Amino acid sequence: MHNFKELEIWKRSRLFCSKVYDITSEFTESEKFGLTNQLRRASVSVPSNIAEGSSRNSNKEFGRFLEIAIGSCYELETQLLISLDLKFISPNTIEELLRDLNEIVKMIVRFKSVLKI
Repeated sequence: MHNFKELEIWKRSRLFCSKVYDITSEFTESEKFGLTNQLRRASVSVPSNIAEGSSRNSNKEFGRFLEIAIGSCYELETQLLISLDLKFISPNTIEELLRDLNEIVKMIVRFKSVLKI
């Protein structure tokens, strides 16, 4: 078992989640149950799956939760790009967010490879 609170991938994804909440708080009220909700749920899913997977008895099971976290990252990327298309997010903001998100994905993939599943 791993202590998820010590994992850099969990810390980084948790910080990213806070950024998503900050940015979506500026979305229009009409998006409260649309993109705002979708982005927030997907961003919460990343550190949550890392934490849940860390409690599993095998690295194989942990790896499955890491794959789910990566899937949530790609879901987030898509939703962020749609937010850009709809002009809810500026090009500068999306650049920073996607850079952070891609780094988180790379970190999760590297960590998963270290688990030797």
